[in-house]
This record gives sequence, C-alpha cells and structure tokens, in this order.
Amino acid sequence: MSYLAAPSSSLFSRESFPVLPCTGTSQTSNQCRGARFVVRADSDYYSVLGVSKNATKPEIKSAYRKLARSFHPDVNKKPDAEQKFKEISNAYEVLSDDEKRSLYDKYGEAGLKGAGMDMGDFSNPFDLFESLFEGMGGMGGMGGRASRNRAVDGQDEYYNIVLNFKEAVFGVEKEIEITRLESCGTCDGSGAKPGTKPSKCSTCGGQGQVVSSARTPLGVFQQVMTCSSCGGTGETFSPCNTCSGDGRVRRTKRISLKVPAGVDAGSRLRVRSEGNAGRRGGSPGDLFVIIDVMPDPVLKRDDTNILYTCKVSYIDAILGTTIKVPTVDGMVDLKIPAGTQPSTTLVMAKKGVPVLSKRNMRGDQLVRVQVEIPKRLSSEEKKLIEELADLSKGKTATSRR
Repeated sequence: MSYLAAPSSSLFSRESFPVLPCTGTSQTSNQCRGARFVVRADSDYYSVLGVSKNATKPEIKSAYRKLARSFHPDVNKKPDAEQKFKEISNAYEVLSDDEKRSLYDKYGEAGLKGAGMDMGDFSNPFDLFESLFEGMGGMGGMGGRASRNRAVDGQDEYYNIVLNFKEAVFGVEKEIEITRLESCGTCDGSGAKPGTKPSKCSTCGGQGQVVSSARTPLGVFQQVMTCSSCGGTGETFSPCNTCSGDGRVRRTKRISLKVPAGVDAGSRLRVRSEGNAGRRGGSPGDLFVIIDVMPDPVLKRDDTNILYTCKVSYIDAILGTTIKVPTVDGMVDLKIPAGTQPSTTLVMAKKGVPVLSKRNMRGDQLVRVQVEIPKRLSSEEKKLIEELADLSKGKTATSRR
C-alpha cells in the first residue's frame, strides 16, 4: 500500500473548506486506517511543468507530453518516477482547464478545493496520459489500465548454508531444498477461477485507488491508497480455488548447488531465476545462498592465507629440524632452519586458499614458530647447559681480543 500527499490547501490555511469525501469508501473504513499523512506545501503547477504563468494551452500541453513521456513508470524505473508522473498530471489537469486555472492563479490549491472541485475528470493520471496519447499510436502499450496491470517481478529468495572449513576452501556440490512461490498450474498464474471473467471493482470504480481526505490545523490533506479490494488492478474476479487468487502457490524444490572454491563466511551465491515467481507474467526473482563456515580446530583463515602455529623445542630451534604440519592438503613436512628465532613466520607457498574465480591462484600457509623453553631441567641437563654457557662466554671473550 502506498500513500501519496495529495494537493492540499496552503500550509497555514486562511480559510475553512469542507472535507473532501473518500472516493469509494468511508473515512472510517478499514482501507483508511493506519495511513500516514505526508505533509507538504502547495506545488507550483507552472514550475512542475516548466512553463511560465503566461503559457498558452498548446505550450502547456506540449510541456505535459514531454514530461509525461520521461517520467512514466513504464519507462522511468527510478523510485520517485511514479510520484513525479502524478504531480505532472495533476498540474496539467488544472492548468489545461480555464476555470480551474483562473481559480488557481487567484487562490492557489485552496481556491480549487474551496470551490468543491474534484481536480478534473481524469482522477487517475494513467487515464489522463492514455487519453492524450491515443490517436498517436500510444506509447508501446503504456497507459492507465495497462500500467495497473503491468507485470510484477517475483521477490528474491534467501537460503543459508553451513560448510566445513575444507568445503569452503576447495568448493563443493550440494543439493539443497528450498520453499518458494511458483506459478499456479490451475489458473496459469492469473489468479482467476478457470472459466470466469474479471469485472470492474465496485470499491474503487475501476480506478485501482481509493482516496480519503481529512482536515487538520495545517490544512486539508488527502490519502491516496491502493484499493485493497482489487489490489490496484481496478478489476475483481472469482479467485482460483488452488491459489486463492494470488496466481502463485508455495512449493518445495530441490536444487543442485555448486559452491566455488575460495568462498568464505558471509559470501553470497546468486542463482538466477530460482526465486519466487512473478505475477502477471513478471520475471522470477533470484535465489541468494548465504555462506557460513565452521571453524577448523587448528587452522585459521586470513583472506586467502591460512595461519598455523607450531611448537618446537629450544634445541630444535637451535639445531634445526623437520616437523609434520597439518594443511588443507594433508600433513606436509616443514623444515625448521637452524637458529630459528621465537615468533619466526615460515611461508609454505601455495598451501592456502584458492583465489575465488581465479584458476591456479592460491594463497600461502603461514606457520608461526613458537619456541618452547623448559621450566624445569634435570641436573644433567642443567650441567650441560652451564657448560654450553661457559663455552659461549669463552668464545665471546676470545672474539673481543
């Protein structure tokens, strides 16, 4: 449901005008509850159309046609295009009518409402557009009813999957089960009961919208809402018994998913056209698979590198040795060079994570060496170390001479 600020009296009205009636529904109906007011000051209709206050009718009509083509929602996909299109149509309705234009020039929008005018015969901007462009070949089928019944693309669907550490590193193929909205086979997605025809909505009179007005200390405001009876199409029909009129039904489907090598926690995979079905011929949405990765007990990941900490004795650090190191490829021999210092980092080239979407490129495994110093020594060990210390001191004294 969308709410639009309708033409209102000036922000601080100097006159009192009757509250405009709610088209097709009462002001206390459920369709008007919960609506929010969008307060804005009067629009300058001449500025909206980009014409001077002395503009002729042909100039006003030409300006409208140019702007309407540019901002029609079927052409312009910007979020504010439809609102701008309605403002352009509203301005043209007033300025193209001599009586309304005269009142507007003297009193602004307040003068129009004070005179009890309904803002023209074309209360729907798409009908106005269609009437002015008919006989010109139209604009590719755009217009009021076509616009209200235009295709609606399906929403995207999301699925969370958890991988173990190696699956994320090397990739994996998994079969997942998703639940999504698919086109109803009974009514072929129309939402109507087979064998029946749609009829004009009695609530909105076929306009697809209902309007409610209210007077506040700031002026008279309107709420323009999509008709809840017809969903904005302007038509009602006997609903399909299978989908209850939605044109779609929720079904479960199994999908084979190929997870590429190198994904990480937070990665999103996009599977096109596997989301929810669209309506009235709209394209289906996409399926987004959000990746989570279970941690490995010993290996850590830093982007495309893998981190590992090994412990070696002070003897091995001094003399050098070869140790077994766990990697994602299995256990691999790593040479600890003689004289390795504490916190030294050794690089195991291309033992890390494959670079996502780049073949034959891989990170490294970085091994941090932690040298263990014993807290207790046997008497024999202590004696040998003392002898080593004396020998080291002797070498130092000799080198100083």
